[in-house]
Amino acid sequence: MTSTDDRAWLAVAVEEARAGLAEGGIPIGAALVGADGAVLGRGHNRRVQDGDPSTHGETDAFRRAGRQRSYRGTTMVTTLSPCWYCSGLIRQFGISRLVIGEARTFSGGHDWLAESGVEVVLLDDPQCVQMMTQFIAEHPDLWNEDIGVD
Repeated sequence: MTSTDDRAWLAVAVEEARAGLAEGGIPIGAALVGADGAVLGRGHNRRVQDGDPSTHGETDAFRRAGRQRSYRGTTMVTTLSPCWYCSGLIRQFGISRLVIGEARTFSGGHDWLAESGVEVVLLDDPQCVQMMTQFIAEHPDLWNEDIGVD
């Protein structure tokens, strides 16, 4: 996989994050990419829209990818560092790579994943940082709910 591939897949995740924001939700998008570079599933955080606290961007993309015989060689691409819940999903199913748009506004379990053998690529994308910074400033209560802060 190349940096160009990672950026193209991040564009898919950003598109999903923007769709979530347009729906009144939290702007976090993701895509699960196969070893051959094909997008298997894409999704966005739907906690608000569905009233389901488990529908994070990564879980939505994972579910939309459908059953796979193996997740070895796949890449999870996400606009924001994955929380512990989504990090657990990546580890549980043996997803090999993780591409993160940004980890400035939130840093979840990506260091743990790297220590566990997952290849982690942090792009520090200004577009992702701006999108989350603006959302957090405009919706602090919703953001705190999403990350489990009282």
